[in-house]
Amino acid sequence: GKLHRFLKKGSWREYSIASLLGVTPGCSGSFLNVSFYMHGFIGFGAIAAGMIATSGDEAFVMLARFPKEALIIFAILFSLALPVGWLGDRLVRYFRITTSERCDLYTIHSPKEEQTSGHYLKEHIWEHIIKGHLGRIFVWTFLAVLLVELAINFWPLEALVKSNPGWVLLVAVFVGIIPESGPHLIFVTLYAQGVIPFSVLLASSIAQDGHGLLPLLSYSFKDAMLIKLVNVGVALVIGGLFFLLGL
Repeated sequence: GKLHRFLKKGSWREYSIASLLGVTPGCSGSFLNVSFYMHGFIGFGAIAAGMIATSGDEAFVMLARFPKEALIIFAILFSLALPVGWLGDRLVRYFRITTSERCDLYTIHSPKEEQTSGHYLKEHIWEHIIKGHLGRIFVWTFLAVLLVELAINFWPLEALVKSNPGWVLLVAVFVGIIPESGPHLIFVTLYAQGVIPFSVLLASSIAQDGHGLLPLLSYSFKDAMLIKLVNVGVALVIGGLFFLLGL
């Protein structure tokens, strides 16, 4: 249709629109990107670009607490997302990686079924996301929050962080693997308090997607993990570069 022709799958317009939707504060832009991807309007590179660009609901907190730095982060994320999207499409073609494959738990239903809210809640939210994937997500989130709470209560956290900034950057990146907004707020708060450097916050912002990845988990767990792999790789490289520059 017209939307598909407008996006011109594989073009810079596709990457730009997906990145613009991603950088919009909140998760709604990422949800729209996932919807476009599931319906074939955009390709793997574009959805990867959108997930690089997004910083989820934490964007609102960053704008409220340190607006200047937040806008700088958004600009960096958008600028990174475009070449990452282009490179992502070429890498999946080069390595012959099949994308846009539905998860085994994903079921095709008739249009009439899909339009009923009861069906959506039961089949997609309860049967698929909650029973199919939420268990592992809960474990990741629980362990991350538990670790931070123990650190706050039993260790001199500020001194520990400032004496080991490189390790903190690695932790920030891998906490970003969790497809949920909450854990990233830890690093937003630490930055606002002057405990961690800009490079750690940037790496965390690149690695995490807020809640934006959850709908994709219900469609293709493989694609979601590929996108997370891209996020982690870019976060380590760019965050590490800023860290080496002393930022």
